[in-house]
Amino acid sequence: MTNQNKRLLLFDIDGTLIHSGGAGVHALKLTLAERFGIADDLHDIEIAGMTDSGIVVSILKKHRIPATNENIAAFLDSYVHFLSLELPRREGKLLPGVLELLEKLKSRPHLVLALLTGNVSRGAQLKLEHYGVWHFFEFGAFADDHQDRNQLGSFALARAKEKHGREFSAAEIDVIGDTPRDITCGKAFGARTIAVATGTCSREQLAEHQPDFLIDDLSDVDRVIDTLGW
Repeated sequence: MTNQNKRLLLFDIDGTLIHSGGAGVHALKLTLAERFGIADDLHDIEIAGMTDSGIVVSILKKHRIPATNENIAAFLDSYVHFLSLELPRREGKLLPGVLELLEKLKSRPHLVLALLTGNVSRGAQLKLEHYGVWHFFEFGAFADDHQDRNQLGSFALARAKEKHGREFSAAEIDVIGDTPRDITCGKAFGARTIAVATGTCSREQLAEHQPDFLIDDLSDVDRVIDTLGW
């Protein structure tokens, strides 16, 4: 394959590749309890599709704790610690078709597999290593890069260029995710958007945001690959 055939696939993690069995949310609750002595079920904090840093800011503001860089960084450090403890305790899973899909995609030299996720990089690695799929991804754009998910595309593009020595045009990029925020994020830099209805949003909710493709799940691997021209 020549460089011209390359395609950059940017995957979300939670609700797209895995369900962590609530490990992430529980780690946030434990951090809030340990660091600030506050018990909160976080039911009113928006989490799906948000960046970890954005979630932390929302939690701090709710409890009138200054959202300083120091407080955010300290909160995230504790969160990652508790996440490492919670992942093995939870009944999480890889979502249907994910392992087979990644194996098939990884074997195709024209495809570049990477992450575009609201997770901080350490959290992303913990989750994907726990479920045995971290090694499929060359690089990623994470919450460490920017609190606003819509800004993450530029970080992914810069790392793709660094790794592959070429610019990827918007027409050569797919963003795959399970929330309206994934769709919006992909559209923000002109990528093709693929919504997968395996997260907390229904097919109807995702359809309202007009992704380029909308699929129920990744279980029919060959059909997914064929439909998307991968």
